[in-house]
Amino acid sequence: MKPAKRTLVSKWTKTKSLLQNRSLRKFIPETRLYSRSSLLYLLRKYRMIYVKPVKGSGGKGVIRAEVRRVRGRTLYRYQQGTAIRTFSSFGAFYASLSRTKLPRPYLAQQGIALLRLRGRPFDIRVMVQRTAKRGWKTTGIIGRLAHPKRAVTNFHSEGLPLPLRILFASRLSPVRRRRLTAALARLGLRFAHHLGRKYPGFRELGVDVGVDTRLHPWVLEVNTAPDAMIFNQLKNKRMFHRVLRYAKANGRYKHRKLPRM
Repeated sequence: MKPAKRTLVSKWTKTKSLLQNRSLRKFIPETRLYSRSSLLYLLRKYRMIYVKPVKGSGGKGVIRAEVRRVRGRTLYRYQQGTAIRTFSSFGAFYASLSRTKLPRPYLAQQGIALLRLRGRPFDIRVMVQRTAKRGWKTTGIIGRLAHPKRAVTNFHSEGLPLPLRILFASRLSPVRRRRLTAALARLGLRFAHHLGRKYPGFRELGVDVGVDTRLHPWVLEVNTAPDAMIFNQLKNKRMFHRVLRYAKANGRYKHRKLPRM
């Protein structure tokens, strides 16, 4: 008997599966396969979008694109890494973007005006893992603050891992922050339960959530092989130890040297 699939790298396949659940759709940014028409449509509708590889991780190859009106002129701009390029026509913008992106299939996704700390956007990783009884449990929640010169928050792209109490200190009271944290934990479980029914081999999910200025959560991506090591960046190691314990029970990190518990 063929073993159940434990990971799924295609962001497009995961997105299509999640959109089948009506109760989850409101948390998923509008996403289309990359093409000239889909890019133009999403830019006109949202003004800012992200283009990302269908298969990829760590923020590699992700590009932020936007359209602006400056002194009566329409300007198109994209940022990859720390480099920013601006164009006066969509044709020139699209041609350059298509040459710049990695030579593989891409998605175009509605951009979300993420909350910021000191002018830098941040998102949240919700770690959900299988338990010994095969149920799902939210085991860790951590924020990721983007590097000042980058458009993505990933740790591998110099994003800074931070606890939610720091990210929301100036915006939410401790009571409201705890309520939001609990809501994010429940949201991660909802996504895990849906994907777990379709893909019973999944053991761990990293649900990446962006929170907009209305405090509405948007699930930007779901990673089926999330790295527990980001939690080791927190000063308090309790969450890291819990995440790592479940990861090891689920068969992760068998051949990797790990920090002492």
